[in-house]
Amino acid sequence: MPEDPEILFWRRTDVIGLERLTLSLSADAVLAESTVICMEDGGFQLDHRWTLTPDWRAQSLDVARWGPTGLSRLNLERTDDGWRVDGQRRADLDGAEEPDLSVTPFCNTFPILRTPAGAGESRTLDTCFVDAATMTVQRSRQRYDRIGPNQIRYVDLGVSAGFEADIEVDNRGLVLRYQHLFERVTPV
Repeated sequence: MPEDPEILFWRRTDVIGLERLTLSLSADAVLAESTVICMEDGGFQLDHRWTLTPDWRAQSLDVARWGPTGLSRLNLERTDDGWRVDGQRRADLDGAEEPDLSVTPFCNTFPILRTPAGAGESRTLDTCFVDAATMTVQRSRQRYDRIGPNQIRYVDLGVSAGFEADIEVDNRGLVLRYQHLFERVTPV
């Protein structure tokens, strides 16, 4: 039987923006549906929907973005041999482990859960980086360094090479604070 959905909120710390995410866990899947409202890039609303396996591996991501130039959509789907973007196989994404959607800290949970638990341990992976501003997908490399039980250092080795941030997570691996970008907030 699925658990009651949990509602999570993150606010942007670099620009005006807020995200509301509904997280539903069951024995068969992890589902997340979210809306991001942000004043960046001319102001936009971005809805994203994730389907993941029970062990938090993304199976699909659907994104709809309403911005100054109208509506754009994107679908990313895991296949047996790689990834499809809007129904087209993308060989350049073969071997990429997870999607990384630029406007949410939610997707950082997937690699964080698979980062070794010991301080000083690291995990390097390739992702399908989804740029929410351009609604494009490209391969990117990232590293997660374990600082402590609930502390991770994120290092971008790809699209935004040189960017680094400390990430604080709760006991489930969900982001509480993402240095420079996001912090989880509780409604009053």
